[in-house]
Amino acid sequence: MSRLFAMMNRLWRLVMTGLCFVLFGIGGLLLSLVWFNLLLLVQRDKNRRRRLARRSIAASFRFFLNIARTLGVLDYRIDGAETLRRERGCLVVANHPTLIDYVLLASVMPETDCIVKGALLKNPFLSGVVRAADYLINSQAEALLPACQQRLAQGDTLLIFPEGTRTRPGEAMTLQRGAANIAVRCSSDLRIVVIHCSEHLLDKNSRWYDVPPRKPMFTVQVRERVNIKQFYDAKSQEPALAARQLNRHLLQQLAPDFAPLIRNE
Repeated sequence: MSRLFAMMNRLWRLVMTGLCFVLFGIGGLLLSLVWFNLLLLVQRDKNRRRRLARRSIAASFRFFLNIARTLGVLDYRIDGAETLRRERGCLVVANHPTLIDYVLLASVMPETDCIVKGALLKNPFLSGVVRAADYLINSQAEALLPACQQRLAQGDTLLIFPEGTRTRPGEAMTLQRGAANIAVRCSSDLRIVVIHCSEHLLDKNSRWYDVPPRKPMFTVQVRERVNIKQFYDAKSQEPALAARQLNRHLLQQLAPDFAPLIRNE
C-alpha cells in the first residue's frame, strides 16, 4: 500500500509540475502583455513604474510559490526573509542550484534589481518582465559597471548569481569574478545567501519532468553581510587582487560542502 501511495504521489507531482510550468508561462505573458502595458499608460514616472513592476513581479512569484506548495510540488523555507526584504544598497550574491532560485529570492525582495543574461530578452515569456523591471543585462559590458554603481548608490539591491549558470551536481563550483569586481569597483557590501534543495529538481542535469521520489524541500539561508572594507583598501590595494581574494571568500561561503573541489575562474 505504501509503495502504491508513493507511486501515486509521484505521478501527482509530475502532473502538477507540468501545470505549474504552464501557469508560470501564462503569468509571464499576462504581466508582459497586459499589466506592464497598462503601467506604461497610467504611470509616466519611470522610477515609479519600475518600482511598481518589481513589486508586481515579487507578488506574482509569491502567488506562484504558494500554488506550488499547495499542490504538493515542493516546499520551501527562507531563513532571514525579513533581512532580505530590508536590504538596501548592496549586492546579494547566491549560489544557483535550481531553475527557480531567482523566484524564491525575488518573492521576498519586492524592489530588487538583477543582472540577467541577454538571452532572456528573446524569451517570449520573460522578455517583457526583464524590460519592465529594467534589469541590467550582462552582455552590455561597457555600460554594466557604471549602471551598477549608479543603482547601488541610489540604494538599490542588486541580485547576482556569480556562477553565471546553474550548479552542476557533483562537480566543482566555479565562480566568475563579475560579482567580486562589481563589489570592489563600486565599493559595495555583499549579502551572502545559500540555497539548498533536498532533491534533484530543476538542476542543470534535470528536465522539468524528472520528478524526484520525494517532495523537494528548498531551504534559503540568509548569511553574513560582507563589509567590502575587509577586502579592499583603495589606497593600498589593486582592485584586481582584491577581487580575487573576495571571490575566494565568496566561493568558500557559497560552497562549503565542496571545499576540496572549489576552483576560481
